[in-house]
Amino acid sequence: MSTVAPRESMEFDVVIVGAGPSGLSAAIRLKQLAAETGKEISVCVLEKGSEVGAHILSGAVIDPVSLNELIPDWKEKDAPIDTPVTDDRFLFLGQSGSIRFPNFIMPSLMNNHGNYIVSLGNVCRWLGKQAEELGVEIYPGFAAAEILYDDKGAVRGVATGDMGIGRDGKAKAGFTRGMELLGKYTLIGEGVRGSLAKQLIARFKLDENSQPQKFGIGLKELWEVPPDQHKRGMVMHTMGWPLKNDTGGGSFMYHFGENLVSVGFVVHLNYSNPFLSPFDEFQRFKTHPSIRPFLEGGKRLSYGARAITEGGFQSVPKLTFPGGALIGCSAGFMNLPRIKGSHNAMKSGMMAAEAAFEAVTAGRSADELTAYTGLYQNSHVFKDLHRVRNMKPFWSRLRTIPGLGFGFFDMWTNQLGFSLFGTLKHGKPDYASLKPARVSKPIVYPKPDGIVSFDKLSSVFLSGTNHEEDQPVHLVLKDPSIPISRNLPEFDEPAQRYCPAGVYEVVREESGRNPRFVINAQNCVHCKTCDIKDPAQNINWVTPEGGGGPTYPNM
Repeated sequence: MSTVAPRESMEFDVVIVGAGPSGLSAAIRLKQLAAETGKEISVCVLEKGSEVGAHILSGAVIDPVSLNELIPDWKEKDAPIDTPVTDDRFLFLGQSGSIRFPNFIMPSLMNNHGNYIVSLGNVCRWLGKQAEELGVEIYPGFAAAEILYDDKGAVRGVATGDMGIGRDGKAKAGFTRGMELLGKYTLIGEGVRGSLAKQLIARFKLDENSQPQKFGIGLKELWEVPPDQHKRGMVMHTMGWPLKNDTGGGSFMYHFGENLVSVGFVVHLNYSNPFLSPFDEFQRFKTHPSIRPFLEGGKRLSYGARAITEGGFQSVPKLTFPGGALIGCSAGFMNLPRIKGSHNAMKSGMMAAEAAFEAVTAGRSADELTAYTGLYQNSHVFKDLHRVRNMKPFWSRLRTIPGLGFGFFDMWTNQLGFSLFGTLKHGKPDYASLKPARVSKPIVYPKPDGIVSFDKLSSVFLSGTNHEEDQPVHLVLKDPSIPISRNLPEFDEPAQRYCPAGVYEVVREESGRNPRFVINAQNCVHCKTCDIKDPAQNINWVTPEGGGGPTYPNM
């Protein structure tokens, strides 16, 4: 009988999972504190993408407030942040026209002047270089697949996944055991709906005193457009068409760099019609007469999709557990109406780093970093989320048009320090919002024109997605019978449509009988929508082999 070789291990003071804005900011801050105090601290960062930035997907317009604090001389250090916002527009779309809202009626916190249009992936690549120059060890291509616990139940680190496992679960030639990365404290910055964060939240009941997390799916394309169509520094957000009033969401378009345009679409995942396809809504949106002229004649360079957190203030879980903490979108610091979270993610990493540094230098390990919670409650992150806390509940309860009205009114009063409505609750989780197919109206989407609208498979190709095909499927069904026995008759199996990458199919024989549920795991862009929206909560997203998934350039 063959035995599995033990894993080798490496020890650090702090282990960080995820080389996104929060994880890299935490690593940098830890090393800064060590330099300031003349002390040593060892830090490693694990990143499942093939390189730092490979899995980073965001609009993105960033508020530099946290970067100014972390690296005040970022301009002198050639940060890839060189397009300030100069033109800020907000439109409401009808099917054939649009209305532009005057900027003066928008709450001042919605103003984007002073912010910058960036590729967040490139910003993370730059942050990674800053971290390495300070002595941080970064390991891209290694997916943290398992939480490790000590005898008392505290987190003592993580293990990376084994490499070279076949689809049948057996070791192939070249099989390599994962590594154990052990730390006095472990910071989890996996991003939205991280597989390890989900386990930790459940194990330590971190969400028992918070509202259910709410989510959206964000789809994005990067375009290169003719110079006469490029409006460098222009930021445009829209709501309305093609979404109906009962479906939350909206769009963004950011002009930056040399003739580059980021265009994206967000659909809130508490939508009720199982026939809705976020991908096809995005493609239809680009055909609108207020949008198409910016893109027609241009070249689509890249595509991607990612879930985003929308629960905000009410949904932030307890941030600490024995041996570590949640940072960034693992905790959910996204400001929904501003469509911004990077500044809060960075600050959360910095605060967790300060708490961890204090603990390590005091000789502590594996306890709770309670100082992090105190720092959060007195930070601009807390204030940022508190001011907009009722936007999502209003939007969900009252639908788009009245919900926006009440939400904007509440944000105006919150800028003055009070709310007439207190703190509203979210209610049920997103997966519980679908209505049965029999009472829902099917949606007929137009065929893509190949000019501004496209199909899923050509889009996935542009994401650079790649997985080793002979590996275990990382989209695990708790009960393989549910997609056909329950989801298909009740909801017409919505996974066929909510997935933005064509991962899920219902395949039938020529007679139309004997449907089968097929998972094309190699197409997965790691958006996590299936893990969130499946009405039976039957799909569990786990990490594939490290280095797999999308490779987003300039996204």
